[in-house]
Amino acid sequence: MRFEALQVGELARRTGLTVRTLHHYDEIGLLKPSLHTEAGYRLYTAADVARLQQVLSLRSLGFSLEQVRDCLTRPDFAPLEVILLHLARLRGQIELERKLCERLETLAARLSAAGEVSADEFLRTIEEMTMLETMAKKYFTPEQLQTIQAKRDEVGREALERGQEEWAEVIGLIRAEMDQGTDVSDPKVQSLARRWRDLVERSSLGDPAIRDAMKRLWEEQGDALAAQFGEKYDSRPIWDYITKAGTAMKK
Repeated sequence: MRFEALQVGELARRTGLTVRTLHHYDEIGLLKPSLHTEAGYRLYTAADVARLQQVLSLRSLGFSLEQVRDCLTRPDFAPLEVILLHLARLRGQIELERKLCERLETLAARLSAAGEVSADEFLRTIEEMTMLETMAKKYFTPEQLQTIQAKRDEVGREALERGQEEWAEVIGLIRAEMDQGTDVSDPKVQSLARRWRDLVERSSLGDPAIRDAMKRLWEEQGDALAAQFGEKYDSRPIWDYITKAGTAMKK
């Protein structure tokens, strides 16, 4: 079927985007219409629509507009690769939504049977709603999220809570030594550095990519995380100190 080129208003209507957004994409060279009418109006062809889909898929994967433009202009760019990446991300999000549905179904069943649910249960549900959504969209790949969730399911909530409290304990002990000015080569600090290393290894499931994503999450969302879960879980103030302790441990 022959595709009739669309003016910008019609393309905006059919895609749900705004005319202003499409104009901006044109101005920055991200999506320039292939044709113009004699009066100078933009006309978008089938190829332009395909490129727009690629732009939106890359944006949904967290690419900046500049990164999208750079990606689309690469000689080795493959449109199929973008679609496959988008599909993988969506499947990961679907799995997270499925887990959340299970938790909400549990809450509904308890409310139906007993008429009330503890505040802790509501808080845990809110935690999963907010934190998993944030991680899914920005910090972790779908495969990493599935691995993390599988491990959470395997060890159970009690073990997870014990792990969180161990983090708080180690962070507190390291911070105390740092505040006292204890040298990083001191045996007490070295012992804490080994505990820290083991916790990082367990929390990241031995995956350097997951470890780096967790670090970036705290770098960019640390204030919000500390406000939500408590300052005792905020390790950012000790990062430089414990890194130096780890370096000393290798010598």
